[in-house]
Amino acid sequence: MLCFEVGPEQAGRRLDVFLAAQLAGFSRSRVQHLLAGGCVAVNGAAARASLRLRPGDLVRVDMPPPVAPGAEPEDLPLEIVYQDDHLLVVNKPRGMVVHPAAGHRSGTLVNALLYQVRDLSGIGGVLRPGIVHRLDRDTSGLLVVAKNDDAHRCLAAQLKDRRMTREYLALVRGRLEGEGTVEAPVGRHPVDRKRMAVVPGGKPALTRFTALAHYPGHTLLSLKLATGRTHQIRVHMAHIGHPVAGDPVYGGKCGLPLAGQFLHAARLAFDHPVTGERMAFEAPLPKELASVLATMADARA
Repeated sequence: MLCFEVGPEQAGRRLDVFLAAQLAGFSRSRVQHLLAGGCVAVNGAAARASLRLRPGDLVRVDMPPPVAPGAEPEDLPLEIVYQDDHLLVVNKPRGMVVHPAAGHRSGTLVNALLYQVRDLSGIGGVLRPGIVHRLDRDTSGLLVVAKNDDAHRCLAAQLKDRRMTREYLALVRGRLEGEGTVEAPVGRHPVDRKRMAVVPGGKPALTRFTALAHYPGHTLLSLKLATGRTHQIRVHMAHIGHPVAGDPVYGGKCGLPLAGQFLHAARLAFDHPVTGERMAFEAPLPKELASVLATMADARA
């Protein structure tokens, strides 16, 4: 259960707007779900999302348990890089969806977590317990997962204010030299709503990249995210004419033996939510991506 007292500067705000500001890590749809489910009370009484708050109002949020039908524990291979009482870091394999959704009700990271981990944060909801951030299905690499709500809120706040750092490795088409920055707003594609695109009025997005090595027709990049928009790296690299190799959505078809985009979350760093210690993790390229580079290096030699 979470409790908040409305301050003078928050008077007049709608309840849903107030909650969205207070609950770092909650999506807007998650806040609406809590309200619709009767999980939110103001001064002890159930309240609607449109309620205008007054100074001194007490807002209580009763978090539902994270496990529900549709998110069942499954005994799936899962590489846990680090684990303690508050969080765990996993190395997600390519091809694994992070959380259940339409068309992917099983075989997800959440299903594996529910089998292997006793406690998970409930903030992400019944289908996303403990999930602080996500990776695309065909993106491999490091994710941090929260075991309790306090840890989840702290990690989500670090993600929001950029104290959590994430570094990716990507093979892109064409040749890039040195370092560069892509700063372009990302939003839903105006025609194909399943895709993202650089669009006027989109959310601000900034990606920094450094060229690491060159291969025939391709460049291996290290990329750091200053923001975390959906498909950000894939959209930004396609936007500058260097799509991620193997990306079937954003034009990265390349003739290489890739089942999906060559994109790997290689490094992750954050402050421990309890001790404050700076923690850093690395995950090597999965074998299938490393073998692609080896084959290209042989061709280059």
